[in-house]
Amino acid sequence: MRLSRQLISLLSVLTLLAGPPIVLLSLVGAPIQGWPTAGQAREWVQNPLTEQTLTAALTIAAWLLWLLLAYTVTIRVLTRLSATVSWLRRMPLPTRWQATAGGIAGAAVFGVSSHAITAPPPPPTQPAAAGTLDEAGNPTPPDRDVLADAGISIAGGWLPRDVAEQVSAAAALVWLRRRRSYRPHPPGPPSREDTDLAPLPPTVAAVQAALADSTPPPGEPGSASAGSSLLDRPTVGDAFPRAGVGLTGLGAQDAARGLLVTNLLAGRHHPAVSVVATRSVLVGLLGPTAETLARRLPGLAVMDNLGQAAAFFSDAPSGRGLGGRGQAQRDTQEGTGTPGPTLIVDEASATDNTETLASLATACAVVAVLGRWPAGQTWQVDPSGRTHHLDGSGSAGPRMCVLARVTATDLLTVIAHPDPAPPEPGTSGPSRHPALAGRSPQGVVTAQDHPVRSGDDKRHLYLRLLGEPTLLLDGHPVEIRRTAALQVLVFLAAHPDGADTRQLTDAIWPGLPRHSLTGRLYTTLSDLRATIRSTAGVALIEHSDDRYRLDPTGVTVDLWHFHDAVRDATTAVATDAAIWKAVIDAYPGDFAARRTWPWLDPIREATRRHVIDAHAALASASPDAREALAWLQAGIRIDPYNADLHTRAVTALVTLGDHDAADVLRKGYTRRLAAAGITPTDSDLTTATLMDQPAVPTR
Repeated sequence: MRLSRQLISLLSVLTLLAGPPIVLLSLVGAPIQGWPTAGQAREWVQNPLTEQTLTAALTIAAWLLWLLLAYTVTIRVLTRLSATVSWLRRMPLPTRWQATAGGIAGAAVFGVSSHAITAPPPPPTQPAAAGTLDEAGNPTPPDRDVLADAGISIAGGWLPRDVAEQVSAAAALVWLRRRRSYRPHPPGPPSREDTDLAPLPPTVAAVQAALADSTPPPGEPGSASAGSSLLDRPTVGDAFPRAGVGLTGLGAQDAARGLLVTNLLAGRHHPAVSVVATRSVLVGLLGPTAETLARRLPGLAVMDNLGQAAAFFSDAPSGRGLGGRGQAQRDTQEGTGTPGPTLIVDEASATDNTETLASLATACAVVAVLGRWPAGQTWQVDPSGRTHHLDGSGSAGPRMCVLARVTATDLLTVIAHPDPAPPEPGTSGPSRHPALAGRSPQGVVTAQDHPVRSGDDKRHLYLRLLGEPTLLLDGHPVEIRRTAALQVLVFLAAHPDGADTRQLTDAIWPGLPRHSLTGRLYTTLSDLRATIRSTAGVALIEHSDDRYRLDPTGVTVDLWHFHDAVRDATTAVATDAAIWKAVIDAYPGDFAARRTWPWLDPIREATRRHVIDAHAALASASPDAREALAWLQAGIRIDPYNADLHTRAVTALVTLGDHDAADVLRKGYTRRLAAAGITPTDSDLTTATLMDQPAVPTR
C-alpha cells in the first residue's frame, strides 16, 4: 500500500514537471525566438496591449511558474539525497574480521550443493580486542584502528573515551566543591538564586550525555579497561616520538588543544606541572581569554620563550613544578614516577632554538611543535584527529583528541580554580539558572497552583521525584519503557511552568543538532502519553503554545509538596521548629537519586540546600547543645561534604567536652574529601584549632 502511494506521488510530480513544457511548446513554441528588432520595440511602445503581447506575457508567466516548481522539486530531491548520504556515512561499517566472518558465512550458505565437499572447519577467529594470531601462531596486538576510534564525538571535537570519562569526573568534582563551600543561611523561596548554582557549560553536558549513551560492555574496545594511547600519559605505547613531533594540517590547532586539555585533565590530581606552553601558542589556541584562564588552571606553566622554559626546568626545586630537571629526566627515561610535562611550542620558536628544544625533550613526556619539525617526525592531522606521517611512507599514526576553541575553553572551566573573588555561596544575586521556578509571583509552587484530584477518584497518579523517580498508580509502579520518556516526565515536573521544544531537546539530548531531534521528541512524548493513557486513563501532559506541562489536577508530585513546606517556612511570621521539621520530613531523598542526567545537578543541589538550611536553622534555634548537635549530625547525613556543617558540629562537640568524637569527625571529613579527589584546604580544617580549647560545662 505504501509503495503504491509513493508510486502515485512520483507519477504526479513527473506529470507536473513534464506536462507544462510539452503543452507550451506544442501550442506556443519556444519561449525565446530571438531579440525584438528596433521597429518591433517602437511598435510595442506605441501600442503595448495587443493580442500578441498579451499572449507573450502569459507565456512568460507560465514558464516562470514552471521554473519555480522545478526549482522546488530539485531542492527537495537534493535535500533527500544529502540526508541519505549523511546517514550512509554514519552507518557503521563492518571491521575486517566481521567482513571476513560474513564472507565465510555467505560462502557456506550459497556454496552448499549436492556435490558439497566436506572440509575441516576453520579455526575460530579471535575478537579484535583480544588480539589474533599471525601466520607463525604468535599473538598479535589488537586492531589499533578499533582501539583508537573508541571515543566520543561531540559538536566541536572528538575525545578518547577515557578523556571523556575524566571530563565527567571533573564535572562531578565541581559540584562536590560547591557542596563543600556552601554556607547555610536563612531559608528563602523555592526558586533559589544562588550564583554558584549556575549549570556547567553545554559542552560538558554534551560529553556526559554522549558518554552515557555509548557505554561499551566491559572488556570491549573503548571501555575503561581498554585505555587510550593518548591519556595519562600520551606516551603510552610510544605513540609520540621522543625527539618531538610536528603537527600540520587542518586539525593541527585542534589537536594541540586536545593535548592541552588531555594532559591537564590527567594531571589534575598531581602537584607537578602537566603542560608547559609559550604565551604566543596559548593565545593562538584559546583566544583572548587565554591569559585569564591560564592563571586559574592548575598544572599549566606559561613561558614567554623557550629560554625561560629551559630556566624553569633547571631551576624548579624538588617538590615544586617538575621536581628538578635531572630527576624528571631520570624518571622519564626509567619509566618511574610521574611522567614529565607536555611542551607545546610554535614552529618559529622551535626552529630558532633547536638545541634548547632537544635538551628539553629529555625531561618532557611529549614535545609538540605547531608546524613542520625537521628534527623529528611531522604528522598531518585531519579535522577528525587522524594522523599521517609526512616521511614519505604515508603511514597512519594515532588518532588524537581534537577540540575547537570554544569546546576546549568549556572543558577547561571544569578544572580551573574559581575566580579570585567568587561571590559568596548562598547569597542572592541575578539568577543565571532559576531552579524550579514556579508560576506564582514569588516563584513559589503553591498548592493553589497545583490542585490535587478529589478523593472520589479511585485511580490516582503519584509522581515521586525525591529518591528514585517513579510514577505510581494507586501505589503500584507504572512501567515507562523509554529512559527519555522518564526524563521528560521528571523535567516537566521540575518545571511546573512548562517547557518548550527547545528546552526539552537541549536538556534530554544535549550537544545534538536540534533540528534532528524534533521527531525523536514527538515519538518520546507520544509513547509517554500512550503509556499513561492506557494505564490511568488520563491525558497527563498538556500542550499549548508550543509548551508542554503536566496537568496539575491529574497527578500529585512530592517535589511540589516539598516546596509548599519551604514556602510555609519562609513566609512564617514567628519562628517555629515545627515548620522546619515539616521541610525535613518532606525530603525522603535526593532529587532523582542515582540518575546522572546532566541537567539534574542545579535542581538537585538547590533542593538539598533547602534541607540543609532547615537543619542549620533548627540547630541555631535549639536551646539544648546536644539537641543542636543532633540536628547538625542529621544535616551532615544529608550532605556529608559540607564544610560549614562539619565546622559547627566539631565546635559543638568541643563545647560539650567530647574531644575524641570531635577529632574523629574532623579526620573522617578530611578522609572523605581526599577520597573524592578534593584536597582539603585550610578553611576545611579550621576546626583543628578548636581541639585545644577547654571544654565548657553544660547544664
